[in-house]
Amino acid sequence: MKRIASFTVNHDKLKKGMYISRTDGDVITYDIRMKKPNGGDYLSNGAIHTFEHLFATYARNSPYAENVIYVGPMGCRTGFYLLLRESISYENAIRLVKQSFEFIKDFNGIIPGSRREECGNYKEHDIEGARDVAEDMLAVLSDWSEDKLYYEN
Repeated sequence: MKRIASFTVNHDKLKKGMYISRTDGDVITYDIRMKKPNGGDYLSNGAIHTFEHLFATYARNSPYAENVIYVGPMGCRTGFYLLLRESISYENAIRLVKQSFEFIKDFNGIIPGSRREECGNYKEHDIEGARDVAEDMLAVLSDWSEDKLYYEN
C-alpha cells in the first residue's frame, strides 16, 4: 500500500504549532500540534473530548463556518486536525484557531453537546484540562504567521 503523506513526516522533529499537512482539491488540512510527538506527555481523553466539543462548536459558529469541513483530534493525542476550504486565507485560518482557543480558555458554562442524549461518552469531559491546553497553545501561537505553517524537513 502507498504510505500516506502524514506518515512521511519525521515525528521526532515536530514541535508544537500549526502546520499545513496537505491540500486536497480546495480543502486544506491543518495539523495543530499541541504536544510534542513521542514526548511522553499527551492530551488526556477528558481534555481532548471537551476541547473537541468547544473547538468544533466555536469554529462552526464563526464567520468562517461555511468553510469549516472538520475539527477533530489526532489518534495519537498530540493535537487536532482542522480542515478548511482554501477560500479561508492562511492568516484567517490562524486567526480562527487563536479565537477558538481564546473561547476555550475562557469558557464557563455547560459544554455544548455534553448531555447524555447528545454525546456518546458524556461523562468523560475535563474543562480545566481543555482550558490549560488552550492557554498553552495561545502562548505557542502568539506570533504565528504564514511562514511558520510549513513543516521543517
